[in-house]
Amino acid sequence: MFDTVLIANRGEIAVRVIRTLRELGVRSVAVYSDADADARHVREADEAVRIGPPPAAESYLHVPAILDAAARTGAQAVHPGYGFLAENAAFARAVTDAGLVFVGPPAEAIELMGDKIRAKETVAAAGVPVVPGSSGSGLDDDALAESARRIGMPVLLKPSAGGGGKGMRLVHDEARLAEEIAAARRTARGAFGDDTLLVERWIEGPRHIEIQVLADGHGNVVHLGERECSLQRRHQKIIEEAPSPLLDEATRAAMGRAAADAARSCGYRGAGTVEFIVPGGDPGAYCFMEMNTRLQVEHPVTELITGVDLVEWQLRVAAGEELPFAQADIRLDGHAVEARICAETARATGGQVDFLPSAGTVHLLAEPQGTGVRVDSGLATGTRVGTTYDPMLAKVIAHGPDRPTALRRLRAALAGTTVLGVDTNTAFLRALLAHPAVAAGDLDTGLVDRDAASLVPAEVPDEVYAAVALLRTRDAEPDADGWTDPFSVPSGWRLGDEPAWTVHRLRVPGHDPVAVHVRGLPADAEVRVGDADPVPARLLATGDGTVHLRWHGTAAAFAHAPDGPHHWLGRDGAGWWVQDHDPVAAMLRGGAGTHGDTLTAPMPGTVSVVKATVGDRVAAGQTLVVVEAMKMEHVIAAPHAGTVIALDVTAGSTVAMDQVLAVVEPDEPDGADDPAGSAGSAGTAGRTAPDARDKEATP
Repeated sequence: MFDTVLIANRGEIAVRVIRTLRELGVRSVAVYSDADADARHVREADEAVRIGPPPAAESYLHVPAILDAAARTGAQAVHPGYGFLAENAAFARAVTDAGLVFVGPPAEAIELMGDKIRAKETVAAAGVPVVPGSSGSGLDDDALAESARRIGMPVLLKPSAGGGGKGMRLVHDEARLAEEIAAARRTARGAFGDDTLLVERWIEGPRHIEIQVLADGHGNVVHLGERECSLQRRHQKIIEEAPSPLLDEATRAAMGRAAADAARSCGYRGAGTVEFIVPGGDPGAYCFMEMNTRLQVEHPVTELITGVDLVEWQLRVAAGEELPFAQADIRLDGHAVEARICAETARATGGQVDFLPSAGTVHLLAEPQGTGVRVDSGLATGTRVGTTYDPMLAKVIAHGPDRPTALRRLRAALAGTTVLGVDTNTAFLRALLAHPAVAAGDLDTGLVDRDAASLVPAEVPDEVYAAVALLRTRDAEPDADGWTDPFSVPSGWRLGDEPAWTVHRLRVPGHDPVAVHVRGLPADAEVRVGDADPVPARLLATGDGTVHLRWHGTAAAFAHAPDGPHHWLGRDGAGWWVQDHDPVAAMLRGGAGTHGDTLTAPMPGTVSVVKATVGDRVAAGQTLVVVEAMKMEHVIAAPHAGTVIALDVTAGSTVAMDQVLAVVEPDEPDGADDPAGSAGSAGTAGRTAPDARDKEATP
């Protein structure tokens, strides 16, 4: 075994690898950019080395800096984690050329399986079934379009060099092929430096099932069962489980043999995953999609049902050890489900949901514990979450003797997860796990996108606004002698008259402002939220980051973190940032009658493309600006046909959340014939097209 291993990654996977290295008695070396100088993986490693400024190209993707860090710290091996350089054949070669061991497969296997076109040809020759699609590399736009027409709509465009669903585009309309091919090439070129595409038949109601394989350098290959990864948003996995509720023992064994054959066909070594597309109505008709030549984000569910530490066996195989177990020794015990916690805000508008990157500082963190619960996390109190890197922050995994138990334990664990200061998708994941189809195991890769709107509450609970209004009311402090001036307390007290209402105008980003009326003191008050009837309320802040609210005869406990004049509240896995309503900002966003004309940034980020100029006539839905954040592109489209009368950004501009980007004057000034331009249109969330495009080559 090695003495020292460098981890060429960050976040939760770096912390995960460090944990196994510590158990093996191996010294760990972390690398970090300036943005991660105080990150958890840096704190937990035995040694940490700065490798550059925040941009990934100048730090986590900068091979010379990583190799220099390995040389300076005496590392003998490099573990790439996942994402960044994990599936980069040139990096694997550079590591071995430097006299180090790459903890992963040979560069030749990475190169072969990283080219989806060659990978399909290779595994097909080994007898593995593949999805019908285009053949040959380097097809131009016309050849791709012709292949798509021959296969028949709908089709899936995929970057040949891609992975993790990045840049994939589903095309239903033949007339849109040229536009979609151009967009897919642009995304592939930006994410992978290679715009080669292939086209495949789209399988209706598909399930995404993958097989974990382990191979050593002595000719042994085993599989460790399957993982169901059908719960995806825009082709990105968000919940995974093992085993799949779809497969019977015979199909599981057949897919396992096919996965092992695929691994042998490319001379694989180490831990890898073979991914299959499976028709839900005919599991036996599974087809190879691709092979991920690295550890997967969802590897913990396999570890929990097999008892095999995959990181440990990556290291042992890289050190030359032979697998001590054969296929007959692998047993699956119980069921495990994983949820990915991401920094993002879910906004429901117009029957659709936008998932927008979130950023901020973690003011308060509570991660769940308990029977069968595991957390892989890169978070700590004080962690600054920016928009430079992938939005995944942590994973919560639950194991149980059966699937219903694992699902219940995971929902409870998510309810006990609090990340205040950064919006996360935790509440959305809890709601998804309670979806009847999920509970029944009736899954497909389109379920989340179809039903997302029903899983996102349209409104903020009244008690959230009530709690913040009472927190603001309690802020009068006694003087040094312990006496409080009653005239300084915003209780509404009046001499010789009934107490008056104190009005707080509060706003949660993505929602309209709400007027909250308070009469009395926090320990004995009346609160009216919006136009609702007054409700007796009592507030108790314990000083340990918890606020207790008695509301409508029920008790609600919130995790609480003040942030200047604003407040973060969290409960049951959901979080809200409540701020004072700023009427000036509201005017900039557009008041009644003009709100639908103004396009604002739905999240902090960088403008990557500007496709219009002042004076242009535009059609409804036409792309005007593309904003990039956390390696995802978000299309800002015209809300209605009209004329661009203001455009305040250029490519490369950094923008803040809610910053005005453009104004489109509608053809009809009152918007009467265009619902998208009417005064009733929702806030900035509706300005982001639902087909936001992922860019980074991460899992």
